[in-house]
Amino acid sequence: MKSTRAAVTVDEAQEGFTAEEIAAMKERAKEVRKGSRRGGAKADPEAEVLAKIAEMDEADRLLATRVHEIVREAAPELAPRLWYGMPAYSKGGKVLCFFKAAGKFGSRYAEFGFSDVAALDDGAFWPTAYALTRLTDEIEARLAELVRGAAAG
Repeated sequence: MKSTRAAVTVDEAQEGFTAEEIAAMKERAKEVRKGSRRGGAKADPEAEVLAKIAEMDEADRLLATRVHEIVREAAPELAPRLWYGMPAYSKGGKVLCFFKAAGKFGSRYAEFGFSDVAALDDGAFWPTAYALTRLTDEIEARLAELVRGAAAG
């Protein structure tokens, strides 16, 4: 039986994605390839996350550094890693939460988000990502509370 699917060109596949989204997908592909090539020698994932944070513009770097500290303090059992070129934290090998720099996608705010692995369900409707423009004591406490709850589930 002959397939009726037409070949898709690279340009057609990329249509609809921004340059930033394409770059993030390429970074994710590199992360996957790097992980499969590591074999016996493992790179330090926390060092990779900190190096990526160091590359961010100042506003994102300040937020990401403090978010990293909060996550590591609130849920030290989560493993830091890169995910689409951004800091993320996993549980059982699956990304649980992540930081998305504003500069990465030309957004007016950074984001801190949770995947479906996070047990933050609250009825039939709840947020999975939060806009982040600055950190206050109150926001830091709420972020720590959310991370602890997500990691516990």
